Amino acid sequence: MTARAVHTTHAPQSSTPSPGARRHVLTAVALAATVPYLALKAAWLSGSRIGIPDGSVLLEAGMFLTVANAVTLAMDACVILLVLVLTRPWGLRTPAWMLTVPVFTATGLLTPILLAFPGQLLVRALGFGTGPEAAAARVPFLDDWVFIVVYTGFTVQGLALAALFVPYARKRWGRRWQGVLGERLPSPTGVVAAAAASGALVLAAICVYWAFGGTAGLSAERVEAHSAQSAVGSVVSAMCALAAGAGAVLLARGGALGARWPLGLAWVGAAATLAWGAWLLIASLGPELDAGEGTPVVTQLIYAGQMVTGSLATAVLVRFLISRRES
Repeated sequence: MTARAVHTTHAPQSSTPSPGARRHVLTAVALAATVPYLALKAAWLSGSRIGIPDGSVLLEAGMFLTVANAVTLAMDACVILLVLVLTRPWGLRTPAWMLTVPVFTATGLLTPILLAFPGQLLVRALGFGTGPEAAAARVPFLDDWVFIVVYTGFTVQGLALAALFVPYARKRWGRRWQGVLGERLPSPTGVVAAAAASGALVLAAICVYWAFGGTAGLSAERVEAHSAQSAVGSVVSAMCALAAGAGAVLLARGGALGARWPLGLAWVGAAATLAWGAWLLIASLGPELDAGEGTPVVTQLIYAGQMVTGSLATAVLVRFLISRRES
């Protein structure tokens, strides 16, 4: 056999990147996406005014803003640790709760941004954003480029983390979502799922009402700031609440439906509804930076309702996963 014949017997090499190469790329992308936010927060904590225009209410925020910047910087820095857990061999030995709680929180905080930010950019590109007159009348807050840079970074972080977490979870807990849903969960869990679904319907109705310009329960500042871009955010909140309720009901009912989609709905919807409800409620309890009238009690109750609905859907999700472990 000639050397040429031996050479031609080799199987053609695939141009598809190996899983290891894809993981390295995603790791680099996720880590790089944290840099803009961390750099901005570090700069503000050190006294810099980069991105903060003259007259901004942030210049008079005092200790509250300092604490808020420190906390949010630490939260985004945790993304770095999360990436290491998802990509290093020792990450598979990490206790489940130490991983799932941060991932659940990250899912909840980043999913609405992943859904709303592209929609808001599209609305703005189509000319439905805030007009120049309204923009000029606003109280200065941050330069426009800050929002673009920060939310682009969050979007990239969310996509990269999801791409890293799915194969990790498939390797570690794949059997939890293999096959169909199976038997109906115990009756008390069904009651919890029904309560989550009811809460989700109420929340979705309120968010859609706000999206179309409804003003009940909103402060004068929120009413004045309403735009097509804020409407996109309200619609996304409604979608997340409905996903939480639907996922909880499907998991509780069981049946022949594949498990992965109800699990995905419950995980993403519950995380987003719970995390953003908590975030908005905490923010509403802080001092008013612009000396406004503050968040109405009705709105705070709605935020609390988001937390309750998300918590109920999370309870159903946990009960379902426990049942899969027991089976």
